[in-house]
Amino acid sequence: MSNQPGSSTAAEPDQPDTTDPVDEVAPEAGTDHPAGAPGTPLLALLAAGWLAAMLWSTREAITSAAAGLTAISLSAFALPGVISAALVAGTAVALAANELAARRLGDRAGVRFAAAIGAGMLVGLGTALAINLTYADNATTNTIAGTSAAAAIIGGAIAGARTAAPVGAVVAAALGTLLFVVAFSRARDPLFDLFGSDGSQASLVTAAKWVSRTESLLAGLLAGLLVFGYLTWARRRAVRRDPATPALRWPVYLVAGAGPGLLLLLAEVIIRIGGRTLLDLAGALSEADAVAQTSLGTSRIDNGIWVLFVGALTALILFGRTLGPAQRDEDDEPAEG
Repeated sequence: MSNQPGSSTAAEPDQPDTTDPVDEVAPEAGTDHPAGAPGTPLLALLAAGWLAAMLWSTREAITSAAAGLTAISLSAFALPGVISAALVAGTAVALAANELAARRLGDRAGVRFAAAIGAGMLVGLGTALAINLTYADNATTNTIAGTSAAAAIIGGAIAGARTAAPVGAVVAAALGTLLFVVAFSRARDPLFDLFGSDGSQASLVTAAKWVSRTESLLAGLLAGLLVFGYLTWARRRAVRRDPATPALRWPVYLVAGAGPGLLLLLAEVIIRIGGRTLLDLAGALSEADAVAQTSLGTSRIDNGIWVLFVGALTALILFGRTLGPAQRDEDDEPAEG
């Protein structure tokens, strides 16, 4: 009889030990998407505005030209800008829908991907309708509308990735790169003079190559800076919400830094597949048009490759500089032990 109370008191301290692990696991199970992409509504708004601006400027250029061959040529020249804007806008809007679905419906891969695809399809449908309703009704218009819609849907699929922060960094950097290319056009003429253009054909070709390389180099540097800045912002935001959030590794910075260049190259693939009919029509107008389309296509590919490698290296170098001293300290600890 005297041992029974002792046995009950000995068992009582053991009961809290069995329940503590359950109490610790419950908060982790309720964690709501701590490492999302910040600022997605703003990115979606900016990207949609850029797409609207490209559609408007393309429409103005086509409608102000004489009907017929000139409109076809101008449509072919404007197609890459519209497709790139549609791809970025589809990705940005889908990413915002992805993040909203994760917060409202739970962080489930199927729900996030469905929300992203649906948003990309809406952007594609809206873009195609805007083009068909405001542009002249012809085969050229249908080509631009269909290819733009496809680009937006592909962007929605990209935004359905599980890791939202790197996708947000790619969208921010790609949008910044597109804006930079337009702003850089004002510096082309002074740079031609700087690189030795004297009006001759040979000097113009040489100067054009150096101007294009300068533009691509600066665009790649800007892309890498924007990727690093965005991922740093996302990391600090995630740590404020959950201090146990793991740090992003260097491959994330490397891939995200290459992302804007990959988007540019993907846009080129979409242009050459979906807009092949329009490009062939423009190239068949004259020998000069054929040379111009070939040269522009090659320049876009070169630009995408430059942005890819320079952006990746820039983001990786910036990440390495922030982790250098801490990494050396960690490497010294085992040796001292």
